[in-house]
Amino acid sequence: MKYVFTTDTDVGTRKDVNQDSILVKHAKTGSYEVLLAIVCDGVGGLSKGELASATVIRAFSEWFEKELPHELNSLDMQVIGGKWELLIRDLNNQMLAYGQKFGVGLGTTFSGILFINNNYLIGHVGDTRVYYLGNSMYQLTEDHTVIANEIKNGTLSVEQAKTDSRRNMLLQCIGASSVVTPQIIVGMVEPGTYIVCSDGFRHEISEKEIFERLYAGNLTDKQMMHLQTRYLIELVKNRQERDNISVVLIKAT
Repeated sequence: MKYVFTTDTDVGTRKDVNQDSILVKHAKTGSYEVLLAIVCDGVGGLSKGELASATVIRAFSEWFEKELPHELNSLDMQVIGGKWELLIRDLNNQMLAYGQKFGVGLGTTFSGILFINNNYLIGHVGDTRVYYLGNSMYQLTEDHTVIANEIKNGTLSVEQAKTDSRRNMLLQCIGASSVVTPQIIVGMVEPGTYIVCSDGFRHEISEKEIFERLYAGNLTDKQMMHLQTRYLIELVKNRQERDNISVVLIKAT
């Protein structure tokens, strides 16, 4: 597989600080093409959401530079997934200790995807999301929210969830939960589009609108990828989305 990507982030219409953080690392080494894409959304109700998201991004950037080269010597995506889970739990403990020491609240969601040739690994905590767009649009991650849990249990419909006042209530996030249990997914890459985004990107637009703009056949080159992504961000802002808006768009061919 070959990968082309574009990223964009916007503070949005209501907030003074962008608490989202993005990381993209792309490398070719030996027989491997590697791409890491992460979006972290600092929890807005906490005083140091931007610090939390930046801390996680920095840790995974260091992992990519220092640890990943060793993993490529004997590649096993399940093993890497286990190490991601340990890293996320360690970051959670570090931030919990920091918050208690200095009397501040900090937390962040995390959605990251690592492509190595034809394989991918997803790590996820919270309500940022990873999507795959092929012949249709699929959400690969599960939201760790009160609303998603009620939909799963059949006590709330998808339509009811759209207007429910609890839609931003997280069940877990890195830095503010006593224990985090990341979702870890390993799979084979299919040609198409992969999206990593914060919840601000998706609240005010439909999956149909996202698919029509970002399916692979409509993304002829990197410039078009950026233009289509920017179009959706501006559409979200025009519909009065209050949150920060961040997205990484990846085309796999």
